[in-house]
Amino acid sequence: MTRPNGSNRTTNDGKGNKFANAGAAAGGFVGALGGSFAPPINVTVNNNRGGSGHRGGGRSHAESLLPAPEFTSPAQVRGYCNTLRAAAVTLSIEVAMGAEILKSVLAAVPDPDGRAFGSRVRAAKVARKMQRSADALRDAAKNAAACYATFQQEYEEEINRVRHRARKPQQPVMNWTQQ
Repeated sequence: MTRPNGSNRTTNDGKGNKFANAGAAAGGFVGALGGSFAPPINVTVNNNRGGSGHRGGGRSHAESLLPAPEFTSPAQVRGYCNTLRAAAVTLSIEVAMGAEILKSVLAAVPDPDGRAFGSRVRAAKVARKMQRSADALRDAAKNAAACYATFQQEYEEEINRVRHRARKPQQPVMNWTQQ
């Protein structure tokens, strides 16, 4: 859309090409991935170390992706399963994107025997293993959700017994201000 006077400025006062290069770059990146779907990922990392040393040489709780495996209430079981599911989904997407990027990078390496499409075949063999890891992480997310659903089914009686005891029946309340 150009102005009638023939200038190259757009109708929105020169702001039309603001994202042209970003769109071209994103299109080139997606094209490099072989036309596969690559969703945008935002990863937030909270560094809660704030102190010195590790306990016993293992990972401290602040460095772990999962909460401590303490299952003393249904809420803790639900929290652990939800955290595991969320972490596995995020990692699955990250690993799947890594597999696609690995495949595209390795496909650019020339085949030593000069075979047609040899570099793509070799790249696909290598990236297939990483894609299987992504699939396993996706299955882990599904199983974490199924774990809590099965917990609810198997322990429905105990959960309902406590739930009914915790909530006393509501008595109708007389509202004296409405007259």
